[in-house]
Order: sequence, then C-alpha cells, then structure tokens
Amino acid sequence: MSSTSATNRRSFLARGAALAAVPAVATLVGGALAEPAFADTVPAADTLPDYAPIPPSALGPAVNAQGYYVGRVQIASANGVSNKVTHIVYSHHHADHLGASSLFGGDVVRVGHVETKRLLARDNDPTRPVPDLTFATHRTLRVGGERIELAWHGTNHTPDNIYVHFPDHDTLMLVDVNLPGWVPFANFNISEDVPGTIAVPGKALAYPWKHFIGGHMGRLGTRDDMIVYQQYVTDIIDNVKKALVTVDPTPFFTKYGNNVWAAVKTYQDAQVNYAAAPVIQKYTGVLAAADVYTASTAFIILESIRLDLGIGSQVHP
Repeated sequence: MSSTSATNRRSFLARGAALAAVPAVATLVGGALAEPAFADTVPAADTLPDYAPIPPSALGPAVNAQGYYVGRVQIASANGVSNKVTHIVYSHHHADHLGASSLFGGDVVRVGHVETKRLLARDNDPTRPVPDLTFATHRTLRVGGERIELAWHGTNHTPDNIYVHFPDHDTLMLVDVNLPGWVPFANFNISEDVPGTIAVPGKALAYPWKHFIGGHMGRLGTRDDMIVYQQYVTDIIDNVKKALVTVDPTPFFTKYGNNVWAAVKTYQDAQVNYAAAPVIQKYTGVLAAADVYTASTAFIILESIRLDLGIGSQVHP
C-alpha cells in the first residue's frame, strides 16, 4: 500500500458510504434523484440526542498510519517465528469476522467449528470459504511452535462461537460477547442464545489468562474487565426481575383496549425503562455507551427471562 493510498483510506471509506446511498435513493424514487418522500422523518443533526462522554479507559489505540484501528498481540514475531499466515481460525460464521478470508486464496488452512462449516455452506458467501478442518468440542493446533487451544462450550452469541486460548501467552479470545470497556451492542450483541451468553463470563474466567480479545472496539481486555461486564449483566437481570413484578400492566391494556400490540409495547417499554435506568446510572462513566444500548439489552434479557425461564410470564391455565 502506498503512502498516498494509506493517507486517503479513511476519506475514501467516508466518500464510499455516501456514494453507496445514491442507487438506493434513486430506486426509491423511480430513478430520479428527488427528495425522498419521508425525508422529514430523518432527524436533523441539531436534533440528534446527546449521550454521555466515552470514558478514556474504554478507548483503544489510535488509528495507525495505514488507517487501521488495532490492538496488537505480538506472538509470532516476538518469538522469531515467521509472520506468514498459514492458518485462519474462524471464531464463528459472521461476515464481520470472516469476510476477508477469501483474500488468502487456497494458500491457508481454515479451521472452525462443525457448525461454522454448516452455516457457511448454507450462506454460500464466496468471501467466506468453509473451513478445511473442523472440530466439535476441542482441538489443539500447533503452528509455528505455538499451541492454540480451540474449544466450543455451547451456544452463546451464535451456535458456533468458540473460545480461542493461547496458554503460553496468557491470552483468551472470545468475540462478540464482552467488548472490553463498552456495553454490548444492540440486543445483547444480537445474541442468539441469551442464557448461553449470560453463562460466558463464568466459563471464560475458568481459563488462566491475563489478556482478552473481544473482537470489537479496539481495546484489549483484562480479567477485571470480564468481572465488570459480568456484574453489569447481573445487574440488568436483577432489575428485570424486579420490573416483571413491579410494573402494573393494567393502565396500558385499559388505554389501548383491543390494540394488543400497542398495550404490549408500551407495557414492555415501561418494564425496560424500570430495569435499565438504575443500570445506566451505575455504569455511566464506567462502561462506554451505557446510556446508548443498555435498554436494548435489557429488553432481550427480559424476553429471555420470560420465555426461557418462565419468570413473569402471565400464563393462566
């Protein structure tokens, strides 16, 4: 990559995002670049909500000269081993983690869980070739003098999300669950198994490690980060359980009558607000974006507690 292309990388991405919207707008208006019919539903910049400042402790390293935002765990080069990529370990099947796999062509060995192979075969995305080697519960890789322990401990974020342990380097990688220094992305990181995701910190802490790779947000984590995340989730669970027995559904169903969805939505909004408010207050300044996504995660956990555990479900035999 030339210095010019590296310098322009970020501005190119910004321009690309804007240009990508043009065909979509043109399609919506029958090919004419006119004002969208619902333009007034898009908020103006000066009406967007304000959120709490990001704690400095949540930030990773600055963008480097090539335009990449990375936290570096040096293993191979530190031991005098070649940095040539010979193997790619698939954490799980999602495109935001595997979407560049095809760039390595056929010169690497791809390793993943058996469910990852099934899901990638289903998705049929040429940028994500299926793994060459698979495992069901555990597999040890020995590459370039290094030992990497791969393990599947049940469904969490996805059915195939695995633990990647570097025992000789005190490092554990498990992506899309705990994002060190930050609250989870929307809907508990779009968790496909909420009870399984809730169980992750206990399983992760059972490993010996000092450094944690969470897969997003640019910062490496510590065991203290995992404990803070675990307590954050526990606090949401505790407050959701209180909301389920405290918030009265009567006024919502009285107001909306036979519009059941309106009653359910406003009732659950009230439950979520009841559960999320004290958690947001406690973790603002501790975990970044506590005021952005805590309510979203509280809703998913509320639904799991109702539907997976049967707590608070108003079932009348």
